Amino acid sequence: MVEDEGILLWDVEQSLVEAGFEVASAFNAATAIETFDLDPERISAVLTDIRLGEGATGWDIARHARVARPTLPIVYMSGHGADDWPSEGVPNSIMISKPFVMAQVITALATLLNSASSLGIS
Repeated sequence: MVEDEGILLWDVEQSLVEAGFEVASAFNAATAIETFDLDPERISAVLTDIRLGEGATGWDIARHARVARPTLPIVYMSGHGADDWPSEGVPNSIMISKPFVMAQVITALATLLNSASSLGIS
C-alpha cells in the first residue's frame, strides 16, 4: 500500500489487517518500488494513491509492478486522477475515488484477487 498522507495510510493499513490482509506500506513511490523489487512474488496486490508528492506517481508504481508481474492486481485510490485512469492506469485495475469507505477498498482487492485466483494466476 502506498499513501503519502500518514493518517490515511495508518487507517487503511489497520483496516486491511483487520480484514485479514498482510500489508507492506510506503509513504512514497521510491520506497514502494524498492520494497516491491526486494521480492515481487511476495506481493499479491498493489493499493496506491496517485499523487505521492515529489517523484514518481501511483501510475508509475503500477506500471513498474506490472513489468515484473503482468497480472498483478492494482487498485488506485485518489482524490485526483480518476479522469486520467483510462489513459494512465494499467489494464484490469480498479480506481476508487477519495473519500471512500473501507468496504470499497476491500471489495476491490477481493474482486481482483479472486479473479486472478480463478484464472490460476498468483
